[in-house]
Amino acid sequence: MHIDKMLDVTKLSDLDAYIKSAHADWLHESTIANRELTIICRRKDLISLLTFLRDDKNTQFKTLLDICGVDHLGRAERFDVVYHLLSLVKNIRLRIKVRIREDETVPTATGVFSSANWYERETYDMYGIMFENHPDLRRILTDYDFDGHPLRKDFPVEGKVEMWYDDEQKRCVYRPISLKQDFRSFEWQSPWEGMHDNFHLAEEDNPFDAGEFAAPKKD
Repeated sequence: MHIDKMLDVTKLSDLDAYIKSAHADWLHESTIANRELTIICRRKDLISLLTFLRDDKNTQFKTLLDICGVDHLGRAERFDVVYHLLSLVKNIRLRIKVRIREDETVPTATGVFSSANWYERETYDMYGIMFENHPDLRRILTDYDFDGHPLRKDFPVEGKVEMWYDDEQKRCVYRPISLKQDFRSFEWQSPWEGMHDNFHLAEEDNPFDAGEFAAPKKD
């Protein structure tokens, strides 16, 4: 049996209805797809929603698993800031999204979940998303003098500089990127495109044919 068959989707529907009955004015929308509940909330209500989800006896999302960003280049609200929560008591996961423009900030969640500290630093480092009132918002994966934010879609794929060891200076230094040939953009379909709309496979047990493993017959 596929592991997804063990998920109780009715829990997601009940959770969605409960949150809406308590604080519908905090939410833009919510969807249940692929056995996952995603809630898009208002930026100004993010901390209130996270606190409610952590403390309410009917939710008890005590664990913040991750914070990440998504760059929708060309959209007015360019970035999604995504929060993944886990309730061990209820055995359920939840995704919270906040949509922001490039010039907007997001309130820090460090006062609700201590683990948000490094997650927000990583999101800032990769996307340039600013978290208001963060206690130590600085880069965590790249160098402090790194130019740009690597996971933005307008960041050059080949990068801007390369690091190499200078034998005269006896240290690593940066120099402008130098490619031996023009960067090529292949036009055929990305292999990841083939991963879309195949969730029906989770419904299939797809057992092996026992004959595939039978010993060959002797003459």
